[in-house]
Amino acid sequence: MRPWLKIFLIGLALWAATVLVTMWTDNSNLVPTVVLLGSFLVPVTFVVWAYGHARGEEVTVELMFKSFVIGGILGVLGASVLESYLRPSLVMYVGVGLIEEGVKLAALMLLTRGLKHRSVKDGLVLGATVGFGFAAFESAGYAFNAMFTGEGLSLAQMVETEILRGVLAPVGHGLWTAIAGGMLFAAGGRLTGKVILTYLGVSLLHALWDSMNGLAIAITLLLTGRPWQFQLIRIGKVPDVTDAQVHVFTALNWGGLVVISAAALLWLRAISRSAR
Repeated sequence: MRPWLKIFLIGLALWAATVLVTMWTDNSNLVPTVVLLGSFLVPVTFVVWAYGHARGEEVTVELMFKSFVIGGILGVLGASVLESYLRPSLVMYVGVGLIEEGVKLAALMLLTRGLKHRSVKDGLVLGATVGFGFAAFESAGYAFNAMFTGEGLSLAQMVETEILRGVLAPVGHGLWTAIAGGMLFAAGGRLTGKVILTYLGVSLLHALWDSMNGLAIAITLLLTGRPWQFQLIRIGKVPDVTDAQVHVFTALNWGGLVVISAAALLWLRAISRSAR
């Protein structure tokens, strides 16, 4: 059995067992274990898989560990500080995309500044590692916050959040930073015009991903909105929605995420092929 698959299956079994024991015993001491296992399982699995595709001798386990932990934490801290200056607006998602992709790229540049040899493939691997580190620490925060509800603590809601973020993790932060890392290493670690354009491109994908829920609502209203719904919106009230609109919204929301993911995967594939 391949190492990454073994890690995933063992980790999944341990996470499921911890969730069941926590539910059975109501032992709150196990909650951090549920959060950490659920948030780190998929990112760590993909990092192990990526390590098997690294080429350069300088891409060591130590460098991968630093990229995942240090790069991920630096990215989360930098994003938290910079995003505190953002205010709710239509362009907020663009700001979040620019900030988070920027801090991850900066962390990658910092951690790989001493490398003598750089290949595009190693840039893809190390970029993905930084991105998955960011995703793991960010998911732990989301899972922790999801536990607190208006009706008290909810283990079920925390678990649902971890499952959803785990399923979506492979086409999120790790993928976007892998693209930026590949182009960065193709440019010898320098901020060239192509690297900056790549950074702007993945930031746009990130912004579209984050805003897909709102975009799906707006498009659904434009396509299927009733006059009485627009009248309620004009006076600041939230209108009820029809069953048909719920289906349209769901299709647009998930369809948009699929399109964004497909575009990023095709971009990654093009960079990987060019490296060959």
